[in-house]
Amino acid sequence: MAAKPKAKPKAKTPAKKAAAVKKAPAAKKAVRKAPEKSAAAPAAPVAKKKSTTPVAEKFSKTQIIQEISDATALSKKQVGDVLEELSDLIERHINKKACGEFTLPGLIKIKTIKKPARKAKKGVPNPFKPGELMDVAAKPASVKVKTLPLKKLKEMVE
Repeated sequence: MAAKPKAKPKAKTPAKKAAAVKKAPAAKKAVRKAPEKSAAAPAAPVAKKKSTTPVAEKFSKTQIIQEISDATALSKKQVGDVLEELSDLIERHINKKACGEFTLPGLIKIKTIKKPARKAKKGVPNPFKPGELMDVAAKPASVKVKTLPLKKLKEMVE
């Protein structure tokens, strides 16, 4: 049995290629209608420009909540709840049995440092009065909280 020779694909002329290219996008266009908004749907938050004016005196908690509320179109109660939840989240991260580290992306890193207990020492040279000896009291183990600034926070002060 003899194999059939394969047919060569027809070469398109430049005019046919241009016509094929023009037809392709028209066939792919599909008109989509925007979904209708129901009356019960909440309004989208309005994007407000960032205020770049420096603050002369530090804000109280109420002023901070008011400022964030004005900038984000959230109610004061919602902003207060967000700050309270953030506080709880930090507490859960740095708790005694937790991982001991919390990062607010780009702004700050809060971590705990465990300091071991120190024994009392007698007859230690006094660093402030050479030649004199002193006694150092014992210290129990403790946990320190350290806050580190991150990149965005450092750039804010430059």
